[in-house]
Amino acid sequence: MATKKRERDIDEDEDEVSSKVGRMHYAEDKRSRHCPYLDTINRSVLDFDFEKLCSISLSHINVYACLVCGKYFQGRGQKSHAYTHSVQFAHHVFLNLHTLKFYCLPDNYEIIDSSLEDITYVLKPTFTRQHISGLDKQGRLYRAYDGTTYLPGIVGLNNIKANDYANVVLQALSNVPPLRNYFLEEENYRGIRRPPGDIMFLLVQRFGELMRKLWNPRNFKAHVSPHEMLQAVVLCSKKNFQITKQGDAVDFLSWFLNALHGALGGTKKKPSIITKVFQGSMRIFSKKLPHPDLTPEEKEVLLDTEDYQEVMSEAPFLYLTLDLPTAPLYKDEKEQLIIPQVPLFNILTKFNGNMEKEYRTYKENFLKRFQLTRLPPYLLFYIKRFNKNNFFVEKNPTIVNFPITSVDLREYLTEEAQVSEKSTTYDLIANVVHDGKPTEGSYRIHVLHHGTGKWYELQDLQVTDILPQMITLSEAYIQIWKRRPSEEEDDSHTGA
Repeated sequence: MATKKRERDIDEDEDEVSSKVGRMHYAEDKRSRHCPYLDTINRSVLDFDFEKLCSISLSHINVYACLVCGKYFQGRGQKSHAYTHSVQFAHHVFLNLHTLKFYCLPDNYEIIDSSLEDITYVLKPTFTRQHISGLDKQGRLYRAYDGTTYLPGIVGLNNIKANDYANVVLQALSNVPPLRNYFLEEENYRGIRRPPGDIMFLLVQRFGELMRKLWNPRNFKAHVSPHEMLQAVVLCSKKNFQITKQGDAVDFLSWFLNALHGALGGTKKKPSIITKVFQGSMRIFSKKLPHPDLTPEEKEVLLDTEDYQEVMSEAPFLYLTLDLPTAPLYKDEKEQLIIPQVPLFNILTKFNGNMEKEYRTYKENFLKRFQLTRLPPYLLFYIKRFNKNNFFVEKNPTIVNFPITSVDLREYLTEEAQVSEKSTTYDLIANVVHDGKPTEGSYRIHVLHHGTGKWYELQDLQVTDILPQMITLSEAYIQIWKRRPSEEEDDSHTGA
């Protein structure tokens, strides 16, 4: 540890000396800032999506990117790895990944040149409010440096090993406009104070960085690696979610939204952008059931006691769990298993206030009814496909038939809420699909691009357009629905 500290101090001292030397050079000859080696920069090898670590010392302090080969090196003093690399391989142009300043090594002077702005923008994209407000109003294709065309926001994510479960959630959330707009502007969350030693804010920073990369109109390539974002997930979840092991997209979504809410200073009473966008509320009517082994007389006596009366409570939700009917096991004449289908509105009856569902714990059984009291601007559905028991996980293959637009949820609201909620109609904007076996399957996502009104399918790096009618044939797992503005809101937008 002492050796590493000494090396770091030497590096930083040398950098300070080098910086002073650079300033002296500049004072002597301003032309020294116009580097003769700029034509050696190779933009096709530059990739700023990975962790900013020196490729030799593995330190994250004072790291520079060689703009000729794309590798990262620490320091730029005479004994530093970057200096040695510049002498050994005649690679002269370097970028400080923290200060965003360019240097020529081994001569060690700062380079000021407007032609390098595209590199700093890829490393750290920024968005003006005017730019953000126009994101959903146009569908212009942009050309990456490698020649491929892409739509900002509809961008593939690397599957590093087994992180497609996280990729689909990140892609879904990046296409929720108010959430996206909040994270595109770093000023929205930069001033949030966290307790000393709190690591959870790293999630917010990395998610903001990823969001800006996904929506960057000046990318060098038409895909993004979520490497730094996922490393923050592994760290902050204490390895509950990993890059190398398949996870459950719903478990990840639930943890991620709650973790972001907490890291942004949100509590049960204090809202955050997460709860403003996704949180609704419901009434839960719960009634305890007598043990099934009791005689009818004993059950009747218990049902008259206070413990077994129905209790009403109100609770917030970030997503609604929709239960699928048990899949039949019979086969047709050709010995093929029949894949059952169910309309979306059938599984939504759980929230009509009348449908009772039994819930079992290891001690007690309950009957519960649900009714919605407040609808959020963006509604998350979790279609429960997996049943876990002590031995294995079963997947329900039932296809849910749902319309892409105009799902009205008014009948699932309490009478008071039906009066207070101006708009109750929702349109689908994202659909996460699970294909294959429960433990070995893969994830893909369908996303609506607001600017063009077209649907796209994203599976890791693959991006293809898809017809809306094809979306409903998939084994939907998570859905995001956008509430239509009420007539009053429409009038206010048009200035009427």
